[in-house]
Amino acid sequence: MYEWQKTVQLIVNEIDECIRHHDNEALTLNILSRKLGYSEFHVSRKFSEISGMQFKDYLRLRRLAFALKEVRDENRSFLDIALDYGFSSHEAFTRAFKAAYSVTPGEYRKNPRPLVLRTKINLFDRYFLGIGEIGMIKSTDEIKIYFVTIPAHKFLHIKNYESIGYWDFWQKQSEIPGQDCETICGLLDSVKGKLDDEGGSEPNSGAGQIMAYLNDPKGRVCSWGIPLAECYGVRLPFDYSGEVPPQMILLDVPEAEYIVFEHGAFDYEQENCSVEQKIEKAMSEFDFTDTGYCLDTTPGRIMYFYHDPARFWKYIRPVRKV
Repeated sequence: MYEWQKTVQLIVNEIDECIRHHDNEALTLNILSRKLGYSEFHVSRKFSEISGMQFKDYLRLRRLAFALKEVRDENRSFLDIALDYGFSSHEAFTRAFKAAYSVTPGEYRKNPRPLVLRTKINLFDRYFLGIGEIGMIKSTDEIKIYFVTIPAHKFLHIKNYESIGYWDFWQKQSEIPGQDCETICGLLDSVKGKLDDEGGSEPNSGAGQIMAYLNDPKGRVCSWGIPLAECYGVRLPFDYSGEVPPQMILLDVPEAEYIVFEHGAFDYEQENCSVEQKIEKAMSEFDFTDTGYCLDTTPGRIMYFYHDPARFWKYIRPVRKV
């Protein structure tokens, strides 16, 4: 099963690459199947079996997810966008867009409210599947530690008082209607103006989505004795006035000081566990003596966790002057 999950993941990755480069001719099941050396029927059956949806439906919805961000952020004509993303006409694009999002491209451009996009399927994750890191290489980068002042902003998020870690968080959220990973990530992916979004119009390229831990008297007590609620969301400008999905919370985060523990880019499959151990060791052993600061456990303070192997792994923890 692992091998087929990995094979289907290669198809998923290839789909995004072709969409990104507007290579519509290569986006056929026939061509993708031939690249893998299997029949169309076999690949189609395995794709549906593993992903839970038909290949053609996934392809259509991923094209629309890419196209929606151009409708939202660019002034290009709808016909040009339609042709770039494999639709034969403005009318065909409009029909598909409205069928997926219950709004036309023109209506959405005028009022870009949060919509659930088809996020990229990630079927082969070594850690989620319990395989662990390959371990062929080990990072030699040092952990950078520094203090920063972060300006006032907003944090749009969901939160859980009982989860312990990323996978457990989403497992528990999946039991709450409308708060499963696919729905929440799809909604956040469509929100305009995310402060940490380095991906431009490309879905699933970081997209500004991060884990966070909120100092909250209702939360579970973590290993360093602070009651925390685990959160997932996006940072937004302080003047954000867009629509807030009903299952989410919009938190005002005032300007404040933080300490950052940051590791540079790393190979996810080969180094994730090693980097995690290294950065957690740095945090647990850090001595605040003579810095003039200490960790701030005041209710309402928030810690951000960034996990983007292509750029960095970092924790941003709240501090206060002593």
